[in-house]
Formats: sequence, C-alpha cells, structure tokens
Amino acid sequence: MLRLVVCVSGGGTNLQAIIDAIADGRIRNARIVRVISNNPGAYALERAKKAGIEGVCVSPKSFETRDLFNDALLEAIKEADPGLVVLAGFLVAIPPQVVKAYPGQIINIHPALIPSFCGKGYYGLKVHERALERGVKVSGATCHFVDEGLDSGPIILQKAVEVKDGDTPEVLQRRIMEEAEWVIMPRAIDLIAQGRVVIEGRNTRILPEK
Repeated sequence: MLRLVVCVSGGGTNLQAIIDAIADGRIRNARIVRVISNNPGAYALERAKKAGIEGVCVSPKSFETRDLFNDALLEAIKEADPGLVVLAGFLVAIPPQVVKAYPGQIINIHPALIPSFCGKGYYGLKVHERALERGVKVSGATCHFVDEGLDSGPIILQKAVEVKDGDTPEVLQRRIMEEAEWVIMPRAIDLIAQGRVVIEGRNTRILPEK
C-alpha cells in the first residue's frame, strides 16, 4: 500500500479529487496518511478532517527563519513515512533537503502545459492570466516529478484543455481543474502505486499494465 502525504495551501480541490479517486477505486493500492498545509486557515485541512485523515499545519510564520521552517516541514513529512509526497496546490518552494530526502518520490500538479507558463512567478491565477494575455488556444495541466528546479522535473502526464472566447482567468482555471487537474493527478498516483512509472533522465516511461 503506497502511503501518501498530500501538501496543500488552500481549498484543497485537488486533495478532494484524490480522496474521491481512492474511494471509488480509480486510485488503487494507495492511501493518504497525512495532509500538510502551510496555511492554518486552509479549507484543505477541513477536507482532511471530514475524510478521517490527519491534518497538520506547518506555517513559516511560526518559525524565526526559513531554514527552521524547512527543517520542520521535512520532519512533518518524515513522521508520516510516505512512499509518495503529493503537492496539490502547495504554494511553497520545496526545500532542497526535502527533494534530497525523497528523490523521485515527490509529484506536483501545474495548471499549464509545461514548459509553457511555468517556473518562477507562475502560480495560481497568474498562470491563467499570462496564458490569456498570450492568446493561446489550448492550455491544460501537467503532473510532474519534483526536482531541485521550479516545474523542471520529469513529466508524468499532461492533458490539454481548450481556451474559449470570453474566458476569464477564473473561468479558465475552473475548466482546467475540472477537465485536466482532477483527472491526471489521480491517474498519475494510480500509475505510481502500480509501479508503472519509470524515470529515465528528464523523461518518464509508463509501463503497460500487467
């Protein structure tokens, strides 16, 4: 059974998608053992509570330095003994010590088709604002492994979503969540839980189902 730690900063819609996918069998052989948020007011913690999952807050505001926060975040993850760390809308740059402790065991969902609209400064609605400013006709979401860079790890899955005339950043954000993020994140977790994702350099290979 693959033990999951899910890190979230806000409402936790991707967390809910994972909870639902485990419940209905789309994610097999995995369970969430802890939800971690950097935000004490995050509704994600309430979602965890309702699902009977332990929720923990590790806020940077509770520590005198960023290094102390980074150490506390790593300890909160380690305590849960995860096989996979899932960043589901976690608006914190993952510290190098966390990446080093869990190589090839951290995945993230990004609301664009990497390498477009990613990296420093591209998070939340900002991603969709930039996509609309550029006039792209297709956007989407990417699930990828986390490495030392920003949105630079090996890609696991991507799904394209049409950009429609009259879209606002909020409307496009919602469509990408519903049609892409909530689909490929659970799918990626299931593939990893089945041992079907192999990292090959900066790429991944998905093995056929046995």
